[in-house]
Amino acid sequence: MSQQGDTNQTLGTPVQPIGTTDRPGGTDPELQDTAAAQAAAPVTASITTLGVRGEEREDFTKAESKRLRRRSLALLGSLAAPLKMRLVLLGVVVVISTAGTVAGPALIAWGIDNALPAVLDQNDWVPAFAVVATYIVVAVLGAVLTAWYTVLAARISQAILFDLRKRVFLHTQRLSLEFHETYTSGRIISRQTSDLDSIRELLDSGLNQLIQGVLYMAFTAVALVVLDPTSGLVLAVSLVPLWFLIRWFQTNSQTLFRATRVASARVIVHFVETMTGIRAVQAFRKESRNRDEYGGFVEDYRVSNTKVFNLFGTFDPVLVLIGNATLAAVVIVGGFRVVGGTLEVGALLAVALYAKRFFDPAQELAMFYNGYQSASAAMEKISGVLEERPSVPDPVKPTKLADARGKMDFDDVVFAYNKGKVVLPAFDLHIPSGQTIALVGSTGAGKSTLAKLMARFYDPTQGSVKLDGVDLRDLDTNDMRRAIVMVTQEAYLFSGTVADNIALGKPGASRAEIEASAKAVGAHEFIMALPDGYDTDVNKRGGRVSAGQRQLLSFARAFIADPKVLILDEATASLDIPSERLVQEGLETLLADRTAVIIAHRLSTVAIAHRVLVMEYGEIVEDGTPADLIAGTGRFAQLHAAWRDSLV
Repeated sequence: MSQQGDTNQTLGTPVQPIGTTDRPGGTDPELQDTAAAQAAAPVTASITTLGVRGEEREDFTKAESKRLRRRSLALLGSLAAPLKMRLVLLGVVVVISTAGTVAGPALIAWGIDNALPAVLDQNDWVPAFAVVATYIVVAVLGAVLTAWYTVLAARISQAILFDLRKRVFLHTQRLSLEFHETYTSGRIISRQTSDLDSIRELLDSGLNQLIQGVLYMAFTAVALVVLDPTSGLVLAVSLVPLWFLIRWFQTNSQTLFRATRVASARVIVHFVETMTGIRAVQAFRKESRNRDEYGGFVEDYRVSNTKVFNLFGTFDPVLVLIGNATLAAVVIVGGFRVVGGTLEVGALLAVALYAKRFFDPAQELAMFYNGYQSASAAMEKISGVLEERPSVPDPVKPTKLADARGKMDFDDVVFAYNKGKVVLPAFDLHIPSGQTIALVGSTGAGKSTLAKLMARFYDPTQGSVKLDGVDLRDLDTNDMRRAIVMVTQEAYLFSGTVADNIALGKPGASRAEIEASAKAVGAHEFIMALPDGYDTDVNKRGGRVSAGQRQLLSFARAFIADPKVLILDEATASLDIPSERLVQEGLETLLADRTAVIIAHRLSTVAIAHRVLVMEYGEIVEDGTPADLIAGTGRFAQLHAAWRDSLV
């Protein structure tokens, strides 16, 4: 029976509205505003758009697109909610500054039609000076307000980005192991980098273009209608082809920009996977194959962007054509009216300037829409991640267990990854406090799955896993993490010193406690041989220490944490024989007075166990002391005989 689920589950974690969680109280303070906004999203939308499902797709239906848009707007609304007063102030500033800018042509028209005749006919310079002074005051005020607006907009955009980055980081860190085993780190990096960069570009410049452009066009249209209703009618007629152009652009650009975000994510994912597994890439001479695959992803990204550029290659010229045609129509109609005496020359100049300026922001709005569609596609991806919820939720009413003893019980446990094939059929297992158990069996037998259930990386499909009689699903998360510690085969070291990495097991530990834990597991000697001893920077992934030494440091980290239940999942697999012998001595100290579960293929590690469980196809087929099982004729006796013969 294949234990495919150990490392290759599929997504399918239930999702909930953005911002909700299963922590005590039911709502995450960081995201509760989003939850309220998200409540408006239609619950009948296709399940293919829930969470991160379908994020590789580009062909969403109208209903799916509508739900994605509402989800993204709900997230954006929750981000903007704490900034309401600053947004109101921003609106007031931009309205006044835009109104001052639009007033320019009207002042010029008044000056030509009224102030200039007063100077020529009556030698009266007061109106002229008044117009000039007013124009200067309006220009200076507009400049000051524009500067203020720019600063306010920058602060608002940075506040939104800061909040969003923090939400994405905290939420992805909170999601369960099931999510991270299927949603690759490359995709998460893509969400935090390229997607957030698209949103940043929109907020940094696009927000200015949108607000100023829309207000400028609105004020210009109003001024044009007030100044000359006939010219306003000409402008209104030009809005018909403009609306069809914008609608065409909107329909086509949405799909294309989604494609660019998908292609961009694939490039990043492939790059991250290649660099993360660079040793395997070079060991198996996979460079040329990766080059071709990466080249294909880059080519797809190039083609996607080319289609976007081609779209703008049509949109921009047609927009300019509509603007020039409108200006020509306004000048022609106005010219005939000037000749007929129904329109002043100054008014014609003003309406011509207004007609020209009306379409200037339209081009900027087209560039904004470019950034908006890119940011919108990015927001869809980010909001999808934030909509995911942990498959292992925190209890609503947690049970405290400050002083755990270490008794573990599996009662009628059945487990299947994502409700698929059953990996662990119904079984019971009871581990008394202080007992050391060794789990042995062939690959895929279910050993690691059992360990993950003990550490509550997953919850059982049926039945319960209990610590000291308390279901792990009801146990306070902090108490559980304090009581149960798991050491895996891949001992990850974080950036920092050796001492920092050991102290992760007990934040605030003294140097004496750190050194004592290292000595207990046999790590002190090699640490002192490092350039700076306990102050040596291990660099990323422990670049200055070997794989075996990293494992020893993880043992020291577990020892200083002093858990009541310790799980070692192939934790000695990366150790050489001398290191393993050294660790064997440290393990006896590490495992003393605590419940321990050891998963190991090396039977030398099993010797220190009080009890051995042999697993096959998710079931426990043998259970006894090492001596009793070796003396028998079962599976463990055969494994032990084969191991003993290999030592000859």
